[in-house]
Amino acid sequence: MAIFEPLADISGGRRKLKLTNPATLEEIGELECQTKAEVDAAVAKARAAQPAWAALSLDERINYMLKLRDEMLKASDEITETVIRETGKPPQDALTFEVYASCDFLSYWCKQAKKTLKDEKLKPGGLLGLMKKVVMTYKPLGVVGVIAPWNGPFVLTANPSIQAMLAGNTVVCKGSEVTPYSSKMFETLCQRAGLPDGVCQVLMGDGETGSYLTSSGVNKVSFTGSVATGKKIAAACSETLTPFTLELGGKDAMIVCADANVDDAVHGAVWGGCVNTGHFCCGVERIYVEAPIYDEFVKKAAEMAKSLRQGQSHGVEEDVGAVFWDRQMSIMESHVEDAKAKGATIHTGGQRNPNEKGLYFEPTVMTDVEEDWDVMQLETFGPILPIIKVNDVEEAIAKANDSNYGLHGSVWTKDKEKGLAIAKRIETGSMAVNDIGMMYGVACAPFGGVKESGMGSVNGQYALRGYTHPMPIVMGAYRGQDSGYPHDQKKLDQMNWIMNFMWKNPIGRFFFGP
Repeated sequence: MAIFEPLADISGGRRKLKLTNPATLEEIGELECQTKAEVDAAVAKARAAQPAWAALSLDERINYMLKLRDEMLKASDEITETVIRETGKPPQDALTFEVYASCDFLSYWCKQAKKTLKDEKLKPGGLLGLMKKVVMTYKPLGVVGVIAPWNGPFVLTANPSIQAMLAGNTVVCKGSEVTPYSSKMFETLCQRAGLPDGVCQVLMGDGETGSYLTSSGVNKVSFTGSVATGKKIAAACSETLTPFTLELGGKDAMIVCADANVDDAVHGAVWGGCVNTGHFCCGVERIYVEAPIYDEFVKKAAEMAKSLRQGQSHGVEEDVGAVFWDRQMSIMESHVEDAKAKGATIHTGGQRNPNEKGLYFEPTVMTDVEEDWDVMQLETFGPILPIIKVNDVEEAIAKANDSNYGLHGSVWTKDKEKGLAIAKRIETGSMAVNDIGMMYGVACAPFGGVKESGMGSVNGQYALRGYTHPMPIVMGAYRGQDSGYPHDQKKLDQMNWIMNFMWKNPIGRFFFGP
């Protein structure tokens, strides 16, 4: 966790921040934000290194990435210790979300890149298909800027960077000021893996440092973070027509049908709302339960949430860790206090954990909430589960779609076809049926939001190709003179005859189109 010190010229005009462990509130170091000149120098270094990196064969770049995976596995304890020190995550969350997920992404992209980035041969339609062919090649963009958030500081630095580097780009990353050393670990491991100097750099700094990177002339920006900052990045990139992807916030809805397995749905709700301390873009933030099972669902959800263990004294058995950032704690408390003041019923939680010194908020289950309250409209990003009773599925769908966000969601029912049909009607980037989904972790599927939840995809083949310029090359099968100069009546008559044959004659339509 970062706490801002008074601005001071400590070295070349750098801003200084104090770093604090959110679980113990002990000071763990300081962060000096890099200057604009240093950011520009890093981008220049990346640009100088990029041609040689792109000139390597894909197999050679893959070999570097596999060495990087080896270093990640060797440094597993080092990564998790760094993440836990900066975030207060439980060991299970740190290992699974940061190390396992990063290695899994790397493995997938190394395998997928050979299919996704190889040259393709395309056949044009119509008469052109008889005379020409197209070779599609995927050329790297150049230098990619990656701006990572604090909720998954290592993996959300690693995943877009690995994709960009495999595609032949160099990367300059900027981790959050809340978790700077967790992101910096990725650069350290790239160095240990022997990647050429300048291929991967991680900057240290705050939002202003990130703005320097956005305006530094990089060839693409990949951003994960808040809606407000995402809009600023989109505006800055539009000034220079720089491509960008934005993976922003969510207010994910969970619909529980009357025929759902209640125990499964309760576990999905509590785990989906509390894992990673609720700092999870695909986390459950709104729950709509059909009336026949509502009381049972609320009772069991409250019991399970109350049973979750908090505090580092539990070691590997800790379930819900600290709140990563004091500013996020303030947002969570504001939403809960607003709901309390308006008459919400708190079944469990609803406050800071009084038994812990650090920034711990108790897993919370609440009912009797209204749709226009902050806890239902704004991204809470914490272990807080507001539950609303609905009369039927149609009401649940309408409420789920009544949001400015659209990132992910889930439907719970024993009838899978029914669940699929409901999922298709939700206005969101992705959905799960009888599962929380961990959608970001499914590398083969495009992950991205609609509405204010973002633009573009961060996974799937189009995300990997998004770090390239798809360049078509037309290969002529003849000298091109038959349709060239000089123009005359004969050629005009021929063109009319060809059009009539292709689209009026039954034989022509059979070969050239309906």
